[in-house]
Amino acid sequence: MPTDTMRAIRLHEHGGPEVLRDDEVPIPEPRPGEVLVRVHAAGINPPDWYLRDGMANLPPETRPKFSLPVIPGTDVSGVVEAVAVDVDGFSVGDEVFGLLRFPSFEGSAYAEYVAARASDLALKPAGIDHVHAAGAPMAGLTAWQFLIDLGHDHPSPFQAAKHRPVPLDADTTVLINGAAGGVGHIALQLAKWRGAHVIAVASGAHESFLRELGADQFIDYTKSRPEELVHDVDLVLDAVGGPDSSRFLRTLKRGGSQFPVFFAEFDENETAKLGVTVTATQVRSNGAQLAELGRLLDAGTVRVAVDSTFPLADARRAHERAARGHIQGKIVLTVA
Repeated sequence: MPTDTMRAIRLHEHGGPEVLRDDEVPIPEPRPGEVLVRVHAAGINPPDWYLRDGMANLPPETRPKFSLPVIPGTDVSGVVEAVAVDVDGFSVGDEVFGLLRFPSFEGSAYAEYVAARASDLALKPAGIDHVHAAGAPMAGLTAWQFLIDLGHDHPSPFQAAKHRPVPLDADTTVLINGAAGGVGHIALQLAKWRGAHVIAVASGAHESFLRELGADQFIDYTKSRPEELVHDVDLVLDAVGGPDSSRFLRTLKRGGSQFPVFFAEFDENETAKLGVTVTATQVRSNGAQLAELGRLLDAGTVRVAVDSTFPLADARRAHERAARGHIQGKIVLTVA
């Protein structure tokens, strides 16, 4: 095991992709309850660029606290290098993946090594490589906690109501907006796993990809307005969210639910009049849920699509790719 320093991407200031710096920093020491992971791949997620931007897109009262310089990133796949004495579940040499310390911004995944809470990790599915495993944690757990099982009692910073997943089966119709992105493409597969009828909304370039994943119906939002074409759905998962999310309310049947993944504002009078509910949650690290998802990944029931990969030192280029949008699946940094 190395004894001194490692390469890590750090932010010393906020701004565009150009503020991501390739630094040499000390290798972290695992504290009680933690393991040291030699990172093989790190997934890129929207909170990484929110952090880089200074989180200007979030309401001030919901912004997590952090100090600069900071190593971004939460999603890793790698090999256990060292284990704290109080950790039982993992051994040196285990291949693991995880969403680290979220919703804090202390994941520090854009690095050659990371100290991770053992409770945030699961054994990497043997049937997939580190790149695909690194693309799974945040997107997969977001889809899981919104659709399958919340798995925690923490209130969302964006709403008072507790989020409750809707039971999914063959009688359920789900519309997924942003279906080709990280959360969307995994949510589509989880909904199909539960037997639901899925309507996927994305740009036309993604149609064949989403039909391969099991979409029953596809809407190209660049050519049609989903809210004019679709009615009486049971659930909308809006993986885009934001200010336009409320337009999907009119696609719901009475008693239906809408789940915006990103912060969105809704008129309570409108939702009451339509007889629908809107709830959301904030994804949280959960190794046990990730192990459940891992079994689906191992079986091929769910797969992670990789849009593109970049070496760790090219994190700036990876963020530039993210900024161009229309991502199909996940962007991943390769570390070793």
